[in-house]
Amino acid sequence: AGFGTYPGRKRGPVHPQTVTFPCPSCQRDVDLGERGLGGLFRNLTLERVVERYRQSIAAGAAIVCQFCKPPQPEATKGCTECRASFCNECFKLYHPWGTQKAQHEPTPPTLTFRPKGLQCPEHKEEVTHYCKTCQRLVCQLCRVRRAHAGHKITPVLSAYQALREKLTKSLAHILSSQDTVQSQIAELEETVKHTEV
Repeated sequence: AGFGTYPGRKRGPVHPQTVTFPCPSCQRDVDLGERGLGGLFRNLTLERVVERYRQSIAAGAAIVCQFCKPPQPEATKGCTECRASFCNECFKLYHPWGTQKAQHEPTPPTLTFRPKGLQCPEHKEEVTHYCKTCQRLVCQLCRVRRAHAGHKITPVLSAYQALREKLTKSLAHILSSQDTVQSQIAELEETVKHTEV
């Protein structure tokens, strides 16, 4: 120890912090290096294709209200729970104030309604993993950030199954001891009555 050191250099081995990211195809972790996502190249060709697709969708057939009579006005809101697109008036009509449907959150109108998943409050991405260290759900972007470096992160499904097994065992234990507790309560009630007499 001490050989090869000079002012400004740390002693001992220096381990550069690396960031891993799961491959979308095979789900294996890929080392992104110290720079993380900032070190990746932008795929300009793919970005142009996506932009052209978005423009063609926007220029294509407009989404119309599914509840108005023809000629139907253009839809301004969608509802994932109702799986329908509405104009402003129909949205108010089918989601009256003070009812359960009034709690439905309006979304942009669309023709394909996907079930709404849990979203990361920080990045507005769908959560796909669970950080056991922080005990919170994380998205792909959270996972590659330094805030969760070195943390134990598992897919949401495996975390859900592990938690479900733990709760099932706890519930079985509680239910098995329920009869014992009920009999003890009955004995105590008898003792109270006997004492009162």
